[in-house]
Amino acid sequence: MAHDAPQATGPSKLVIRNIGLLLSGALEKPILDADTIVAENGKITAIGRLKDVDTEGATTIVDANGTTVAPGLIDSHVHPVAGDWTPRQNQINWIDSYLHGGVTTMISAGEVHMPGRPRDVVGLKAMAIFAQRAFWTLRPGGVKVHAGAPVIECEMVEDDFKEMAAAGVKLLGEVGLGGVKDGPTARKMVGWARKYGIQSTIHTGGPSIPGSGLIDKDVVLEADTDVVGHINGGHTALPDDQIRCICEGCKRGLELVHNGNERSALFTLRTAREMGDLHRVILGTDAPAGSGVQPLGILRMVSLLSSLGELPAELAFCLATGNTARMRELDCGLIEVGRSADFVLMDKAQHSPGKNILESVQLGDLPGIGMTIIDGIVRTQRSRNTPPAGKVPEVVAK
Repeated sequence: MAHDAPQATGPSKLVIRNIGLLLSGALEKPILDADTIVAENGKITAIGRLKDVDTEGATTIVDANGTTVAPGLIDSHVHPVAGDWTPRQNQINWIDSYLHGGVTTMISAGEVHMPGRPRDVVGLKAMAIFAQRAFWTLRPGGVKVHAGAPVIECEMVEDDFKEMAAAGVKLLGEVGLGGVKDGPTARKMVGWARKYGIQSTIHTGGPSIPGSGLIDKDVVLEADTDVVGHINGGHTALPDDQIRCICEGCKRGLELVHNGNERSALFTLRTAREMGDLHRVILGTDAPAGSGVQPLGILRMVSLLSSLGELPAELAFCLATGNTARMRELDCGLIEVGRSADFVLMDKAQHSPGKNILESVQLGDLPGIGMTIIDGIVRTQRSRNTPPAGKVPEVVAK
């Protein structure tokens, strides 16, 4: 079982050289003209050509061998419970498996599968604070899990949000999974959360499991959460006219998930592009769920949106990295000086008809992952879950 991954115990300097393609995660400039990254003590300090950056004193040198380096992928919608175990499917090591799918950061949309999850205000606050504290300390495989997302109930008052924020809670679980299902109550509580720096997400579409219910466009628009959770349904999506109404009626995040309606995801993508709002689109899996866990779920969404949504692959990767980082106010997700040194090193899968990784993704293939790095530390090498890559990076000095 993947427990707390080791952290650097002293000064560290990582050099990644011989990069074939560097994806930035930023829509405004998705490809960078550089072949080397330097990171010190877990933060990016230089990006450029090998001859122009200071590589002296490196404690770890990675030869990318001409592969692609991108920011570590971010899953904007997961449902963790305790450690690297999910009771939803009674499965262990699911977070570690996601790491092998390139995911280095996860955002909780509520610890809703906790057996005996308390619905009373004292209990739900206690569970949120516990989850936030536990995953702040525990890093399964090194993955950063932002957890502690309470499912709000009608009995809550403003001081409850103030108390949770003071204790470190920064997220709300999906509005609509608890007793709050109407627009006016949701809007009031979302306002309290925002006042104290807590970000909110709403369940969108039909019920996903017994106990949840329909949340339609009127509730979504009135609630005005920071993120429209799984706008393509989890699994059942709203009609196209309601999805368009949400896209046009607010300027919040539009989250597309793997465990949703794929046709509706493509419709949302087209709508956002027509509006010039591609920066609002972020990606998640909405797992663990009834359909299981999907270690390659974010990669599959990138491939789906690129191949069937006709979105250039370098932009599709931005939806899974920089867009989410900016929306969620994270210090990762972008290849920029000062950001966390979280990377995924990939190449086109062996025997893909694409001439390179971008063309292969646009043809619908998944890339092969050769390495993941979190906080400047190599966490995995050749993925046990993706197809084998044509080329693989290697640690040449440590």
